[in-house]
Amino acid sequence: MENKIYSRIVSTGRKLPKNCVTNTQLAERLAKEGIETSDEWIRTRTGIESRYFASGDETTTSLGAEAARQALTRGSYDPKDVDLIIVATTTPDGVFPSVACRIQAVLGCTNAGAFDIQAVCSGFVYGLSIADGLIRAGQLNTILVVGSETFSGLLDWSDRGTCVLFGDGAGAVLLTRAQQPGILDWELKADGTKGESILAVTGHIRNGKVYGDPYIRMDGKGVFKAAIESMTSSAKSVLSKAGVSPKDLSLFIPHQANLRIMKVVAEKLGVSPDVMMVSVDSHGNTSAASVPLALDKAVEDGRIKRGDLVLLQGVGGGFTWGSVLLKY
Repeated sequence: MENKIYSRIVSTGRKLPKNCVTNTQLAERLAKEGIETSDEWIRTRTGIESRYFASGDETTTSLGAEAARQALTRGSYDPKDVDLIIVATTTPDGVFPSVACRIQAVLGCTNAGAFDIQAVCSGFVYGLSIADGLIRAGQLNTILVVGSETFSGLLDWSDRGTCVLFGDGAGAVLLTRAQQPGILDWELKADGTKGESILAVTGHIRNGKVYGDPYIRMDGKGVFKAAIESMTSSAKSVLSKAGVSPKDLSLFIPHQANLRIMKVVAEKLGVSPDVMMVSVDSHGNTSAASVPLALDKAVEDGRIKRGDLVLLQGVGGGFTWGSVLLKY
């Protein structure tokens, strides 16, 4: 009988910019613009205490390349072993070439195909699911999946409701063919009817000019409600298909956007607070980089060991959401 093909995560990596900005420092910056906020105001509403902003020569490409390089090194893989690079990002360094192609050049992954995907904060979960499907189909053996963002470039510093939430960073995983199941199940969803109503950047470039609004606009209450509903239903669906109970999870890594949202989802699922990974406090909402950053931190901290059952979740503009259940 023919052996089944599976995919599994071999290694992880992450990279944050050098410039760490605390809530107090951010409040001081905003005060100069006449915007009032405070460490307490931000922490109590979001759980965020600090975030990182790219500066100088730090770009979506450079951050993503370093995270990917770490994953390759930790997995003892040569760049030439990589068959494909998938980069999830909303903040590419240019219209084209893609960030994935730029990272391919930096790392020397000369045998790899490369492309970007855009699903905003769900991007990494989407990318991981695509990579799993390509490996299971028997087409590829080794894929780098990267989430990299420089969201600070999309922030309107006069909008307190959004500029305190986001940060920059990158995370990566190396996914390879395996004989035993690693990625167990996944689900991807979207609702385009909410596309511009609750979270969007509507600006675009045409004929050398920027048209529309180039900054993030968000309906906080709308996002809060939609995120809780979609993440809860998606998690239940994936766990049910895999025949797994929430109580079987070793670690739950939801999109790191808002601690209040994360806690409500965990409570609705019946997941213990001790099982939920929290890194939003130290890097804010890094969009597509959020989940791989948290995953790598969990690996580094020893919160995940081989064989552990882990649930990853993304939710973001589009409106998009998804879940990936895996055995690490």
